[in-house]
Amino acid sequence: MRHRAYVAQVGAENAELLAKRSRTAWLASEYRPMDLGDGRISLSEEALGAARELGEEEDGAITEDAEGLRIWVGDDAFELIPEL
Repeated sequence: MRHRAYVAQVGAENAELLAKRSRTAWLASEYRPMDLGDGRISLSEEALGAARELGEEEDGAITEDAEGLRIWVGDDAFELIPEL
């Protein structure tokens, strides 16, 4: 089963940064992180794929390892939780 979106609690400032000022914020809507309010963001599978292309030093970069799927803003990592 494929997941439709991934959600992270990143804080209000980081959510705005990712949705409006990150490199992926300039892509077509299906490839952008979406600010859900209350400091949460959502990434579609397409947006997750676009974020995986970012360099590790860029805000919005994605890592997936033993600690899980995470999105980075600066030196802070936030867990991405799959939602159906």
